[in-house]
Amino acid sequence: MPRYARSEREALADLFGTLGPDAPTVNDGWSTRDLAAHLVLRERRPDAAGGILLPPLRRYSEGVRRRLAAGPWDRLVDQVRRPPFWSPVSNPLTDELANTMEFFIHHEDVRRARAGWHPRDLPAGLHRALWKRAAPLARLGLRRFPADVFVQAPGYGELSVGRGGERVRVVGAPGELVLFLSGRQRVARVQISGPAATAERLRGAGLGM
Repeated sequence: MPRYARSEREALADLFGTLGPDAPTVNDGWSTRDLAAHLVLRERRPDAAGGILLPPLRRYSEGVRRRLAAGPWDRLVDQVRRPPFWSPVSNPLTDELANTMEFFIHHEDVRRARAGWHPRDLPAGLHRALWKRAAPLARLGLRRFPADVFVQAPGYGELSVGRGGERVRVVGAPGELVLFLSGRQRVARVQISGPAATAERLRGAGLGM
């Protein structure tokens, strides 16, 4: 059985090693060092990982992330590459479920911050895995959007979300939809059709978690 979480992790760690700690990422204000520290915190600091999603814990979480980022770069990359077996999100039982989308997105965060990038030719199995995660991401992020948003990955699936009204269609490969729905609209290769003002609002919406 393919292990897409592992392959995306390895590719990202290799890219970190090639580019070094000061390369840009798609995440505003974050370098590769900042992103690597985020991943290490998520897997190795359960006491602080809650701040990734919960605003009351964010200040503590950010302090931990900054301290991790200040450590030796080679050690940080090695920690990204080799997660602890006890990690709630990266043990053998949870790795594929918790990390396939996570590491795909962050791999692309680094790839797409570089000039001359282009979408990768992904295996069909990874497309299927990403579509399974794109659907709940769409329902979470677009459930209150003031339109009927039709999300379609040709050959993989489609769904309709939003509060209804004008219809906007977003079409793309599953990986592109995952990037779009996680708040990376500016680097996602999707096609958007519908009323111009509503489509533009969707391009600038605060999506993701």
